Parts: sequence; C-alpha cells; structure tokens
Amino acid sequence: MNNKIEELRIRRERLLVGGGPDAIQRQHNNGKLTARERLAFLLDKGSFVELDLWVEPRPTGFDIDEKELPADGVIIGYGKIDQRPVCVYAQDFTVLGGTLGSIHAKKIIKIAKRALNLKIPLIGIVDSGGVRVQDYVTSNVHDSYSSMFFLHTLSSGVIPQISLMMGPCAAGATYSPILKDFLFMVDGTSSMYIASPALVKAVTSVEVSDEELGGAKVHAKVSGCCDLIAVSDEECLAKARELLGFLPLNNKDGPPVKHTEDDPDRRDDELLKIVPAKSQTPFDMHEVLLRILDKRSFFEIKADFAKNMITGFGRLNGQAIGVIANNSMFLGGALDINGADKEARFIRFCDAFNIPLVFFVDTPGYLPGKNQEHGGIIRHGAKVLYALSESTVPKITVYIRKSYGGATPAMCNEPLGSDLLLAWPTAELALMGAEGAVSIIYRKEIAAAPNPKEVREKRLEQYRNMFGEQPYHAARMMRVEDIIDPRDTRPLLIGGLKMMAFKKEERPWKKHGNIPL
Repeated sequence: MNNKIEELRIRRERLLVGGGPDAIQRQHNNGKLTARERLAFLLDKGSFVELDLWVEPRPTGFDIDEKELPADGVIIGYGKIDQRPVCVYAQDFTVLGGTLGSIHAKKIIKIAKRALNLKIPLIGIVDSGGVRVQDYVTSNVHDSYSSMFFLHTLSSGVIPQISLMMGPCAAGATYSPILKDFLFMVDGTSSMYIASPALVKAVTSVEVSDEELGGAKVHAKVSGCCDLIAVSDEECLAKARELLGFLPLNNKDGPPVKHTEDDPDRRDDELLKIVPAKSQTPFDMHEVLLRILDKRSFFEIKADFAKNMITGFGRLNGQAIGVIANNSMFLGGALDINGADKEARFIRFCDAFNIPLVFFVDTPGYLPGKNQEHGGIIRHGAKVLYALSESTVPKITVYIRKSYGGATPAMCNEPLGSDLLLAWPTAELALMGAEGAVSIIYRKEIAAAPNPKEVREKRLEQYRNMFGEQPYHAARMMRVEDIIDPRDTRPLLIGGLKMMAFKKEERPWKKHGNIPL
C-alpha cells in the first residue's frame, strides 16, 4: 500500500503542474495567475475538492494526441466561499491555451449539472484560446458549448451563475459567459469577441487589436456585456467573493444577512445638503446612497455602462437589497435604451433570487431624439415595465427629486408594484415641469396675447398654485404615501423591509411570458 500511495503522490504532482514550469512562467509574465492559483485565491483555504483530475483527452487522430494535456486543460470541483458551498471550473491556459476539446467540455458540463442538482452557485473562470480544432472535427455535438448554453439557461433563475474572464474568449465560446448572471473582466488581459481581429481584417480590411475590439473597457463602457472591470486577477477574484456575499445559494433560499454595527436608526445631516435648490442642477446620486445604506456595503453593477442609471447591491441593517437609482450627472438622469436594458435585467435577477428592490428617483423622463426612437426606446423601455410588473419581491420607491411622465412607472410607482412610496420635500411628480405644462395648455392664449410674457407668468403662477405645489399635490392625489425628512430615509426603509418580510404575491400560472426583447 505504501508503494501505491507513493505512486499516487508522484502521478498527482505531475498533473498539478499543468502545462509545466515554462508555461506557468509565461502565464505569470503576462500578468495572469494560473488556474490553480486562481481557485486557491477564490475559495476558502483548504475547501477545494477537485473532480476528474485524472481524465485524458479523447484521441483525435492528429499529432495533438502525442501531447500530454493534464486534466485536459480545465479544473473542476467544489469548495466554499465564506463557508458557503459553490461549484467551480477554471480553464487552464498553460495546457494548450485552455482550448476546449470533448473531455474539457464534458468536465464543464458535468460541474454545471452538479451545481444545478445541488442548488448552489456556479463560478466559471474563463481563459481559453477557443475550440480545439483537431478535436472538433470528429467530436460529439453534445460535448460542446451548445450543451453549456442549455445548462446555463436551465440554471438561470435557479442558482446564481458568475463568469470571471481572465484571458481570451472568442467566437461561440463567448455565449457561455454572457448567458450567466454576471461577467467580470480584467483590464489588459481579458478580451471577448465573436469575430477575431484577423477575421475582421479579412472581411473589412480594417485593422483592430484585441483590446480595441473586445477588451475589458470596451465591454464595460460600450457594449454593456461586462458587469465589473478589475485591474488584476486578484481584484477580480476578491470582487467575486464580495458579490457572493449578497446572493442566496438558490432561488428558494434567502440572501445572507450580514451583521453590521451601523445603527439602523442613524440619521445623516449631510442628506439635507445634497440636493441642489434648482431642479435643473445635477448632483451625484451615489452620495445619497452611501449615506443611507449600511456603511461600505454598496456593490455597483455595470458602473461604467449607462451611467445615467445606477444598479447595484447594498445592505440595510445587514439585509441585502437591490438598488436602482437615477443619476442626473449623466443625461440629466433621463432614461435611455441602454439604461432601460440595464435596469430591466437587474430587476429580473433580484426578483428571481428574492432580493428586495429600493428605487431612488430623479429623472426628467425618457431621453428624446431620433436616435433613441429609431433604436427602439419604446421596445427597450417596455422591458422595464414588464420586469417590474412581473416581479413579486418587496419594492420601495423613494422620490428624491424629479419624476416626470413615463419615467414614473419605469421607476416603480404603485400600479407597477411599489409597496411603499416615500417622497423627500424636494420631490416633483408630474407629467412634466410646470413651465412645459403651461406652454402646452395655454399655448394659443399666450401666442395671441398683446403681452405673451405677462400672460405666461400669470398662468404659470395659477398652475403652480393649483397643481404644482410639489410634493404636496402628489400626496393629495395618492401618488406618494408620505413626505419625509431625508434623514429619516434609512430607518424608514429598514422598518418597511421588516414589514414586508413575508410578502407573497400569487400570479396566474403560465409557461412563461413574452418579454419585448
């Protein structure tokens, strides 16, 4: 037995070095950790249990069969993050560039099924040169990305799925990470595209680098595919651990409650100074959020994409919540195509995983313009209305400043499912501002008057006295349920969420709805 154990040790150690010392050094020279180093950083110390270390690639008939490919270039298994179980896989770029062959694919499919059966999160670390061509030409179609796509879809809304892109990802492989719930990328080493720079040049004669075509910044700022951009592998992995702290294990679990020493009754006098006196003057909504949420708890999602809309996770008295807020620093806080997509997807994730939603409102409405209309702002805006109407988690709306026109339902008013509507004294709920309303209602009278300016001012004063006394007119019309001191926002939100802890809504049975994609 001792001899056999010694042989086992020697064989295992040989496999654990992956592509060997030279390949590991190249990985380090490129600013990247190895697959095993990444898993060691991601998971609790000593918690990782590896599966199928001993597999070998399927024979292909090509000279690639002569190469030793430990674990076929991907590591799978399970472990813990903050003592909570997760399933993981990590593509090993030191082994033939982490390319996907049949056995490589079988391993990922296996751990994805295991995560779904165990009802625990799945985290995939992506670092691959793509499909292994020598294997693909004779492979079984079930041992491919297609099966991954199917499993990611089955798992969607059942278990959290996270992709950490720490290297290249090209062509059809890109649909695996994007079908998961969150995609993190590392600046300078991650890239993702359907058509490679070489293919782009061949077809269009345009030269473009990996970074320009599909680098982390491109997907974080332009395409919106990337939810968070990290400066290093270590930061990316640390952020993944942090994100998991807000999420339940599955859709029948509740989000973890984290003990906080932040006083639930804390009142911050700085909240009285944040909103400018003039409603047209922008301010950064992040300042409001950071003073209301538990200290150091806000975790923003898609921070660099559609900056007019803020989405992210936070805590109130330790309870995880989803935060949706307008930011007037960008586009005046108006809703646009990208902002609508960002909001709708976040709402649907939070609803799937029992995470309450809190809305902080300051928007003048939808962004006007031909580009927005031709780009389908009606269709994209409808996604938000659909997501809100479909969601059954507790929802609270806080009107900070403007809430005009179609933006009001898009930021969750009572008909769209809000369970509590609070307004700061600075709130304005209307179809539009008083000036715009008077210009439309009394347009003919003002145009025909000998002194249009005088008539317009008179009508403006009358309108403000009758309908424009905000937010009190909104309260009289039951559009808000209370007008509050901004300093009371935190304790009122915490109290409201406690009251809603057992909220349950029954909906008509259906196979699924038809969201206006």
